[in-house]
Amino acid sequence: MVSSVKLGLNIDHIATLREARGGSEPSVLQAAFEGIRGGADGITVHLREDRRHIQDYDVTELRKKISVPLNLEMSISPSIVKIACTLRPQKACLVPECRAELTTEGGLDVVQFQKRVAACVRKLQSQGILVSLFIDPIREQIKAAWQMRADFIELHTGCYANATGKRRSLELKRLREGASFAHTLGLGINAGHGLDFKNVGPVAKIPNVSELNIGHAIISDAVFNGLISSVRRMKHLIKNARSSKHPK
Repeated sequence: MVSSVKLGLNIDHIATLREARGGSEPSVLQAAFEGIRGGADGITVHLREDRRHIQDYDVTELRKKISVPLNLEMSISPSIVKIACTLRPQKACLVPECRAELTTEGGLDVVQFQKRVAACVRKLQSQGILVSLFIDPIREQIKAAWQMRADFIELHTGCYANATGKRRSLELKRLREGASFAHTLGLGINAGHGLDFKNVGPVAKIPNVSELNIGHAIISDAVFNGLISSVRRMKHLIKNARSSKHPK
């Protein structure tokens, strides 16, 4: 079991607020600095093809100036891959992308697009970038990720986060089983999507999960409590969940 779980802070929605009016405020870079002060172990941003929030200059500035790893969420579009290979963030997470969606709606189908994804993985890794694949906790998807030699998978936790009652328990079981299978293959394991202050604990307790990527819940809480405080609160919940001997 991984002894501690890292927190990757997604700051896309800082850029969403900035783009709603234009200009330079609020500052994505300042948000990253504040998040790091609060204890974020990494900064995550999604450079979408339509540039709806994060812009190219945000990624460039973050890559140059932050003191923790930058995780670039990205599609397998050749133009985005080219940018990633030029900027060389420490990490890249390949995700599905649809212009009409408000946020990422599911895992990347690496089985269907195996050749394209594998080529993208190789190209990014050739630049020294650690590559993760954002996938649903399905054995065939996990095995495909292993076959193309991805460094990590990021388990899509959205179905768990949106479920209630018995359904949530079933989704948590799927995540646990997916993480266990990935670990036997030697894959690194991250998780994220839809996690918040109420539901993060059980996911943080899953053995061998090394990092949780969380954005919307922290940024929303920060509106009222400040970003440093919100990041510290989430870090505390994650740490307590992993150190607790009994599931909640």
